[in-house]
Amino acid sequence: MPCDAEEISSLFLFEKLSAEQLGMLCAAGRVELFDPGPVFTEGDPAACFYVMIEGTVVMSRRVGSDDIEVSRTSQQGVYAGAVMAYLGDGKPQRYVNSLRVSEPTRFFVLPAEAFANFMHEWFPMAVHLLEGLALGSQTFQRAVGQRERLLALGSLSAGLTHELNNPAAAAVRATASLRDRVAHMRNKLGVIASGPDHGDALKALVDLQERTAERVSKAPALSPLEASDREDVLSDWLDDHGVPNGWQIAPTFVQGGIDADWLEQIVTVVDEQEILQIAVEWLTYTVETELLMSEIEDSTTRISHLVDAAKQYSQLDRAPYQVTDVHELLDSTLLMLSGKIGPQVKVVKEYDRSVPRIPAYPAELNQVWTNLIDNAVFAINSAGGEGTLTVRTAVVHDRLLVEFRDTGPGVPAEILGRIFDPFFTTKPVGEGTGLGLDISWRIVVNKHHGDLKVESVPGDTRFQVLLPLTATAPGTVSDPAQEPS
Repeated sequence: MPCDAEEISSLFLFEKLSAEQLGMLCAAGRVELFDPGPVFTEGDPAACFYVMIEGTVVMSRRVGSDDIEVSRTSQQGVYAGAVMAYLGDGKPQRYVNSLRVSEPTRFFVLPAEAFANFMHEWFPMAVHLLEGLALGSQTFQRAVGQRERLLALGSLSAGLTHELNNPAAAAVRATASLRDRVAHMRNKLGVIASGPDHGDALKALVDLQERTAERVSKAPALSPLEASDREDVLSDWLDDHGVPNGWQIAPTFVQGGIDADWLEQIVTVVDEQEILQIAVEWLTYTVETELLMSEIEDSTTRISHLVDAAKQYSQLDRAPYQVTDVHELLDSTLLMLSGKIGPQVKVVKEYDRSVPRIPAYPAELNQVWTNLIDNAVFAINSAGGEGTLTVRTAVVHDRLLVEFRDTGPGVPAEILGRIFDPFFTTKPVGEGTGLGLDISWRIVVNKHHGDLKVESVPGDTRFQVLLPLTATAPGTVSDPAQEPS
């Protein structure tokens, strides 16, 4: 179609150009009419620069197997295509999105090479500024993104180290105490066995030891008042039978579920007062040994659970896209961040356990949970350090809802619409990069075809993640729980 310089000058991009420049544009480019359908496709070589004269354009980005609509407009003068053709980096330019028209639409089309030449010839200073801005922005975003990941990794490492240190230290202490108790138990056993007439007594005491160890493993949990009452009774029994330091021995027996009736079995086996005292102490070491082994078992089990949680969080040795239980992901993330959350923040879980497993990228959802929990904890700390973080799951219509609610000061209404923008942050300098919510939004919306919303008033801020219950492409995900073992 013929190129009308006067019509071209009505487009805001070209309104300041001279008549000579408009003529050069028309000579180098063309006006083209497109019927409804595609104009160019994401990933193809960026051959042309398009400026819409009239019509309606729809811009989209490819996410997985779907085209996600980014914008739709009928505004005259909007442009797309080889918009970065002027960059002097020597790299071939490609279309970063797809463009189609929904009705007959006219474009002014300028070849990418001509567009680059005009930019360099007419606006040399602007080109240098735009090149620096584009390349600097890319470098800055990569550096800040890397820093964001390092900060998250450091926070998780600190939390995991803190959580691992407690059970590990408990296991070390219990092991040292266990070695001491076993040594004393061997000594007492040697004293009992040294007497010439103690063979039958020793056999009966060993049998009692076995039954005592079994009883310790089944000891009931007692309230402080119940434990205190039983300690008094046992202490009196030990004093009555001439066993010194009964007030020190009694708490160990009570913790192991041993009462006075059980100790009476020693009296029926041992006649000598000296041997009775040694037998009671020997049985005390037996109870302490069993309790210490239980403590070591609890500590090592705790460490094993932490390692499992770390594997669940990082999704090591697992497919990147799979059918998963969001509650497992949430629990592992909360455990990994427990050191950072701290004791001042009360965590409440309102899980709807009936919600189905969903197809997702678990490792990336864990990144979303991490960002949202981190922001909630920061908000609570900024309001005094004490508050409640509530994590809720539910099914809303045909989507899974994961909601993070905190009792912080809230997000001011004037910035609520900007919090998902890249590099926008309300945290002090050095504490936030402004990429956490932007990354979360792209993971939820672009990659999972879901939605991320926020509602906020002072004392009640809610970030709501909505995820589809089914895969976008049937047959792309298999549920490991349904596969034969």
